[in-house]
Formats: sequence, structure tokens, C-alpha cells
Amino acid sequence: MALNENAEQAIADLIAKNGMEPELGGSLREVDPDLTGLEPELGGALRQNAVYVDETTCIGCGHCAHVAGNTFFLEESYGRARVVSQDGDTEPLVQEAIDTCPVDCIHWVNYNELSELERARKDQVIQNLGISLAGDRSTKVKNIFKQTSSPKGIH
Repeated sequence: MALNENAEQAIADLIAKNGMEPELGGSLREVDPDLTGLEPELGGALRQNAVYVDETTCIGCGHCAHVAGNTFFLEESYGRARVVSQDGDTEPLVQEAIDTCPVDCIHWVNYNELSELERARKDQVIQNLGISLAGDRSTKVKNIFKQTSSPKGIH
């Protein structure tokens, strides 16, 4: 079984088991206010920031998944990158994956901002990269960082 298939199966298992998005380490709908960012899924005290992929900006090149395959994968339905595990790879390797992104859609964010960004993302319409929007002038991709109080990530 390929690495991406393993990652996709792990996500499906997590969501089926308890409705949890692995990026949040918790429910997409109910955020635990007691979470500090030092939870094991964020690498404990070593990683206090989380990785976030702005899927509306992602072009699906796959560079991040090739560099840090235990952290990123290409989501099959839309062909865009997604975080599968916050502590899947070392911080330098994740940073290398961020640096390879040609459209700068991967950001370090504070753990508390991740929850807000995920809530904003649930209302976004993500277009499948196989569908051309060239003729549809009514479709605008919104900047998720403008929809939240979050600055454009931590660099």
C-alpha cells in the first residue's frame, strides 16, 4: 500500500472513529478550549505551532507531500494538499516542505489559530483542480486569512 493510501486510510479511520480532523487533534465542530498546543499530536513542547494548508490557494503540485510525506498528502477529491499529522515529520523537514511550495499556501500558525482557520474553511467551497474556472467569472477564491482574525501565518 502506498504512503498516500496509508495516510488517506488513517484519516478515514480517525473521522469514522470519532469525527475528528487530524489537523485539529479534535473535533472540527467543537474545539476544546483547554488545548494549549502542547498536546502529543503537536509534538509536545517541541512544537508549539501547527502547520496549515490554505487549500483554496494550493495548486496540487505535491512537492510538500514528496518532501514530508508523513505530514502532508494530496486529498483525492480536490487534488489539494492537506495536513495528515502535525507531528508526522521533523520541524526542519516540514519547513523544507513549506519552502518548496510554489504558491506559498502552507503556513506555520499558532495552535489556537488553527481551530479558527478550520472553522472558516468548513464554509469554503473548494473546487476540484480538474475543473476549470476560466469561464466562470462568478467564482472567486477567498483568502481564508482575511476571513479570520489570524495574520497570514507565522514565518
